[in-house]
Amino acid sequence: MFEDHPSTGTTGAQILTVSQLNQAVGRLLEKNFALTWVSGELSNVTRAASGHWYFTLKDAHAQVRAVMFRGRAQYVDFNPREGDKVEVRATVGLYAARGDFQLNVEAMRKAGVGHLYEAFLRLKAKLAAEGLFDEGRKRELPDFPRTIGIVTSPQAAALRDVLTTFRRRAPHIALVLYPTAVQSLRQSIMHRVAPSAIC
Repeated sequence: MFEDHPSTGTTGAQILTVSQLNQAVGRLLEKNFALTWVSGELSNVTRAASGHWYFTLKDAHAQVRAVMFRGRAQYVDFNPREGDKVEVRATVGLYAARGDFQLNVEAMRKAGVGHLYEAFLRLKAKLAAEGLFDEGRKRELPDFPRTIGIVTSPQAAALRDVLTTFRRRAPHIALVLYPTAVQSLRQSIMHRVAPSAIC
């Protein structure tokens, strides 16, 4: 049984148990590193039966172990795989039982999503400056629409959900897909991609 407090040796020097040392180092890491975004490539991805995710985050010169607990992992909107480049928001800590330095991940996104969102905000501001969001340009939504347009990637998981819902609840409504990738959304808006009927 480990002691709760450091003991003193014959020389008067303080003596720590391994547990006390690791706990002290863990507290120092948690205290001195705020919640931080870290980018890297996923490796050794493991999904435990508990729902927790364990993986290694690495770049060309270094790597660090990471854990994402089930309560956080359930909000990740893609399926992380080996080799994926991601950005994680995490706290820095030490798994005291093994003395492993690790990241405790609270959020994960595909690398570059932050830059894409910034580009989206810039485009939104530009279109707003052109008056494209003015109330006077808006049209009343029809009470009973006959056709609805969808702007998304044909491979998007959300598209399948939309199609399933419409086929179940409003099969009489025609759906028109404007195919686009997230990366090319700006071009799609500016150049009007050709639509394709899907329903």
